[in-house]
Amino acid sequence: MATEAPAPPTDEHVAGRLSRTDRYLPVWIGVAMVGGLLLGRLVPDLGSALAAVTVDGVSLPIALGLLVMMYPVLAKVRYDRLDTVTGDRRLLLGSLVLNWVLGPALMFALAWIFLPDLPEYRTGLIIVGLARCIAMVIIWNDLACGDREAAAVLVALNSVFQVLAFAGLGWFYLSVLPGWLGLEQAGIDASTGDIARSVLVFLGIPLLAGYLSRRLGERARGRAWYEERFLPRVGPWALYGLLFTIVVLFALQGEAVTSNPLDVVRIAVPLLVYFAAMWGGGFLLGHVMRLSYERTTTLAFTAAGNNFELAIAVAIATFGAASGQALAGVVGPLIEVPVLVGLVYVSLWLRRRYRDTSPSGSTTSEAPR
Repeated sequence: MATEAPAPPTDEHVAGRLSRTDRYLPVWIGVAMVGGLLLGRLVPDLGSALAAVTVDGVSLPIALGLLVMMYPVLAKVRYDRLDTVTGDRRLLLGSLVLNWVLGPALMFALAWIFLPDLPEYRTGLIIVGLARCIAMVIIWNDLACGDREAAAVLVALNSVFQVLAFAGLGWFYLSVLPGWLGLEQAGIDASTGDIARSVLVFLGIPLLAGYLSRRLGERARGRAWYEERFLPRVGPWALYGLLFTIVVLFALQGEAVTSNPLDVVRIAVPLLVYFAAMWGGGFLLGHVMRLSYERTTTLAFTAAGNNFELAIAVAIATFGAASGQALAGVVGPLIEVPVLVGLVYVSLWLRRRYRDTSPSGSTTSEAPR
């Protein structure tokens, strides 16, 4: 049965959905980025120490930060509502087209347009474009008041396609398509097993933990206790994990980033275009398909976000930690984090002017954010 579209929230309502910490998120992220870069520059051995122990090619501290970051958001998901998402074929089809057709093709085009003379960075960007979102996008979607259940489903869908398609698409975009177009060819060494392990570690573990938390918590104490007492306690850890991950990530490549500022700028330009185009295209597509604000926002952020941990791991495993491909992978989140944080605020601004035109009146999450 269709439901009435919710009234547009007021400025006070939107602001009230964000805690004081979340409202100043750009400041905290900026401090974390600068702090990480300075640590990597001022303490030369820090990067080596942080990278000494890895999980599936990713530094252990980064892996821990990602797990801590993702768990609270996945613990908020109402898993008994996922069927309302899986039945929305428009949303699922739109996500598949944006993520696995348009996204890789757009990054390929931008990499060749902006970096025709820098093959290492160009290859690194293409790898970033192939690694679709499974991690930080959950945070951005939650802050923008997107549909939490839809985000969980689309991230899981991306994970399955990542396992099945990443290696094949890497071969196509780095070897086959350039050959057809008479361009320089590259290669990629990423097995399905490697990609599956990455997805299992960075999505499977926090997803299972989040599901069990809700299932066992509600069974033992009830939904009211779980959402009004438990979630507010664990919720801030998502931001703590995010900031810790950013500090460690930029500390690992602090010297490379600060020693090659012009190279970083050249890598950053196509990334800026890419993130803005994918988010804008996703938001426009959601509006054209008459999705609710919540699902339109989720579609936009899952289209714009990328799985940088997988991209960095593949680049390091294939080309080495000191390679240009690895540097391009690190510059990815350097640009993605502040851009998508900015788009969170753009989304909240648009939310005040959005009219829910969804004929099905899609169910949205009402759990505390």
